[in-house]
Amino acid sequence: MDEVELYQRRIAARFTALDQEGSGYISREDFSTAARRLLAEFGLPYRSDQGQALSLGAEAFWQGLAGIADVDGDQRVSHEEFAHGAVKRLRDNPERFAEIARPFVRAVLAVADVDRDGRAETAGLERALRVLGVEPHTAALAAESLDTDRSGRVDEEEAVAAFARYFMLP
Repeated sequence: MDEVELYQRRIAARFTALDQEGSGYISREDFSTAARRLLAEFGLPYRSDQGQALSLGAEAFWQGLAGIADVDGDQRVSHEEFAHGAVKRLRDNPERFAEIARPFVRAVLAVADVDRDGRAETAGLERALRVLGVEPHTAALAAESLDTDRSGRVDEEEAVAAFARYFMLP
């Protein structure tokens, strides 16, 4: 497998991770679905502070992605729009993607912060990643790798930077 083919496979996997509904498009509903699944997993009501933050974070992430990638304005992002729009525009600037995703990542961490100390437990983050469709083994490795100080906790900066690298780097 050459480098281009590997890159295309990775982009397809990233697209699939965002396409929570499995419709072949990324839409606002995919982000709403992800938020609902996370709240259900952690037993949090939509009307809670965490629920509202997650809903707003999901909407902000959708708006940022759609603003960059939804070229035809149909309120959904096709695989082609994602691969040729969002990824190409953001590949050289993962920090921009990080800022688009930051409200959602912050809210996911708050949901995964079971003891409410301001840092998500790695076990909670692993659960959240599995709910979002990450394979269990990969979710465990990702959560562990984000715990750079081996405290059992993950902070926002580590998580946002890793999220951007995952989606944007070849």
